Amino acid sequence: MLYSIDALSKKIEEAIQHISFGSKPGSLYDPISYALSVGGKRVRPLLVLLAANMFGGEVDKSLKPAIGIEIFHNFTLLHDDLMDKSDMRRGMPAVHKKWDANAAILSGDAMLIESYRHIASVHSGILPQIISLFSQTAMEVCQGQQLDMDFEKRSDVTESEYIEMITLKTAVLLACSSKMGALLANASLNDAELLYNYGINIGLAFQLKDDLLDVYGDSKTFGKNIGGDIVSNKKTYLLIKALKTSDKKQHSELLKWISAEKFDKTEKIESVKNIYNELNLKIIAENLIEKYYLAALDCLSSINVADERKKELISLSENLMYREK
Repeated sequence: MLYSIDALSKKIEEAIQHISFGSKPGSLYDPISYALSVGGKRVRPLLVLLAANMFGGEVDKSLKPAIGIEIFHNFTLLHDDLMDKSDMRRGMPAVHKKWDANAAILSGDAMLIESYRHIASVHSGILPQIISLFSQTAMEVCQGQQLDMDFEKRSDVTESEYIEMITLKTAVLLACSSKMGALLANASLNDAELLYNYGINIGLAFQLKDDLLDVYGDSKTFGKNIGGDIVSNKKTYLLIKALKTSDKKQHSELLKWISAEKFDKTEKIESVKNIYNELNLKIIAENLIEKYYLAALDCLSSINVADERKKELISLSENLMYREK
């Protein structure tokens, strides 16, 4: 049976609602329930289930590890928001704002443990492969987050360094999700690796699109304040490219805003965005996103299953590519 994205999304939401966390102490478990309840795209568990379904695997047996991936992803968001001092997540107060920093740390730690419990539920024959894949990915996500923090102290971050960072921080988890679904369905190692590479490319397109939406999106649909990356001097692809390609006047203006300790947020966002527009960075970024998107589709085209079975995964890829939030 081939499931639609909507049918799989419904299964995921129902499973999340029925996760049985402890009831005491509420100060530990309430932030977890809150973090998982405020929604999100559920891209990672969807990738697990879509991949498993594509190869004819049993979707219901893949559901628990898929939810484990989602719990892990949300754990990283609790810690990321705290480290990045981000007040909002998906249009709602971040856990460290609704509760406090300690809640974000400890409840996040509990989520990490719970994610392993879910993922370890797979059958024993595939367990070593799944745990190895997930553990390697989890460590890579930590490496990516550390690189992201290191970049805050540098003004000479290169494009290739940035791509490496978002590969680790974002793309590897999408790749892990895709490959995990393939492994759970007993796909060939070659097809599983093609799905991993698909996840890397769609993950890069996804993060670059996120960078673009932070500057050019609509705050009502994006779920975060527009221009947050500009305000915090985050080393995104747009800023790195601007620093590299700007003329003397534009470069000086960028450095002025980056070094300013006191400033009007609206003025800073408008000024930096104007430079991005002058450098045509929106189109340049869109072209790079398209490159990774097409590379992802190329990986899918090489997988040894009927095209009919790839349709929902292609549809998800299109949704990620052309989303506005």
